[in-house]
Amino acid sequence: MSGIEKKKLLRRVDQALDDVRPHLAVDGGNVEVVDITEDKIVKIRWIGACKDCGMSMMTLRAGIEQTLIGRVPEVAGVEAVNGLEG
Repeated sequence: MSGIEKKKLLRRVDQALDDVRPHLAVDGGNVEVVDITEDKIVKIRWIGACKDCGMSMMTLRAGIEQTLIGRVPEVAGVEAVNGLEG
């Protein structure tokens, strides 16, 4: 994946996360994209209350991963780099 392709993919992923962010913000949390690997795994960082939330793994799979794969089909998966499962 070239630098330009990665930049475009990062932008699309970040835009898709805008659908999830209001739900996280209700509980004082957020998420940011750290990287996208060559095999199209999106690396995220939990922010605020999400870092220590016991539901973060469920949120990752049921909310963030499903949203991203639905909106950006190239994404193969999502992994957190911090938090309880990180």
